[in-house]
Amino acid sequence: MKLTLRPLLTQKLVMTPQLQMAIRLLQLSRQELEQAIDEEMMENPTMEEADLADEPESNLPVDAETAPDTADPPLTPSPTLDERPMDDRPMDDDAESLGYKWEEYFAQDMGDGRDFGGVDSAPDELPSFEQTLAGTTSLGEHLSWQLRMCPLSEREMAIGEEIIGNIDDDGYLRTEIAEIATACNAPEADVERILGVIQEFDPAGVGARNLRECLLIQVSQLDLEDTTVEQIVANHLEDLERRRYPQIARALKIKPEEVHQAAKVIEGLEPKPGRPFATTQNFTITPDVYVIPVDGEYRVRLNDEGLPRLRISPYYRKMLANRDQAPSEAREYLDGKLRSALWMIKSIEQRNRTIVRVAESIVRFQREFFDFGVSHLKPLILKQVADDISMHESTISRVTTNKYMHTPHGILELKYFFNSGLARVGGYGEDVSSVSVRETIRLLVADENPTNPLKDQEIVKILRGRNVVVARRTVAKYRTELNIPPSNRRKRPF
Repeated sequence: MKLTLRPLLTQKLVMTPQLQMAIRLLQLSRQELEQAIDEEMMENPTMEEADLADEPESNLPVDAETAPDTADPPLTPSPTLDERPMDDRPMDDDAESLGYKWEEYFAQDMGDGRDFGGVDSAPDELPSFEQTLAGTTSLGEHLSWQLRMCPLSEREMAIGEEIIGNIDDDGYLRTEIAEIATACNAPEADVERILGVIQEFDPAGVGARNLRECLLIQVSQLDLEDTTVEQIVANHLEDLERRRYPQIARALKIKPEEVHQAAKVIEGLEPKPGRPFATTQNFTITPDVYVIPVDGEYRVRLNDEGLPRLRISPYYRKMLANRDQAPSEAREYLDGKLRSALWMIKSIEQRNRTIVRVAESIVRFQREFFDFGVSHLKPLILKQVADDISMHESTISRVTTNKYMHTPHGILELKYFFNSGLARVGGYGEDVSSVSVRETIRLLVADENPTNPLKDQEIVKILRGRNVVVARRTVAKYRTELNIPPSNRRKRPF
């Protein structure tokens, strides 16, 4: 055995820091990009937000011998700041050189009730911002408030609180009575009695253990006991769900019309009593690009509102001009921060250009959608856009993730425009988009006769008549995705 040296030629992909940053920023959403910019500005003193009110300065690049090892100049124009040398600038502690006398400044009466340098002179302290916010009442809080209004003992109150704590957001009690009795060290009969008290609370049906009990509680509070409505809920709920009105009528020995009238009453009951107290958060979607119709064409405009306009700080650029006088550690620190700032600015501009190019390509492919709507959406895959703008499919995938476009038909995610296609009858003509087929199915069901709803096979025939080849199981799949029940559950007898 011996050690030898020999040359070996290999190929491998090396991701530079610039490429890593560009890929990371490309796949970020707009909100995540704002957070990344804020974090970089907090950590990097050489990068700052440009003030649009300032006049642009001569956008000269940093001297080659003073800049780090990169040929990229600052990519955004820098507004004019104080161009005097650092030694000639007045220091903050020299009040006279600034033309101010601090005694006169603090002696001025601002007239707004503020006392600089002291405690607020107002006798009452204003509430904090959190105290001024309006909060929503949860279902548990609403039930606990009603429980405290009841004439119960402390032991019964503790049992009631345990029961309320086990009621889910839909208003149902999902815990067994025996478990609650064990937790409270109380007989099950006492737990059942307190549960009966809670079941009389608002909202109607709360505290039920299943759907039948929930509806029966509401029927009782509506004074519909010993009626057809109660009999159907108690004994024929499954038949009602499947709209087996004739079977229910025969079992109860009544007319089908009476079953239909009772079914209308039951449809007005609330299957999830806790729904009104559900806290839902509505998030505002800010589009990344706008598609604007201009003279019969569509223009794509980047939405840069709210994003800071970045630049390299002139202060540190001048400091780098005198880098020979600074210690080596300070030079290395500033070189690294300046290099990071330049990469960040360049990566953001590259990201913006890529988003616009992808959006323009989508507009070219989906021109009929922008003209006529969803029914004219065409099949589109990532490779088509990638080939159109000479980019890799993975880049298109990153660009279209969590990016939104404002169109004449609403705000849509860029991925919305990419979908599979279904062939035409005989293979003639362009394929039709699966999204368009779903929309067609939704419209067909919306316009159907309730007494004779369309079956899946009938929808297949209608689509085939429109020159679209689709299987029955595919129609059933799209119908399920649209939350449309089958025809036997959509049928109404009258």
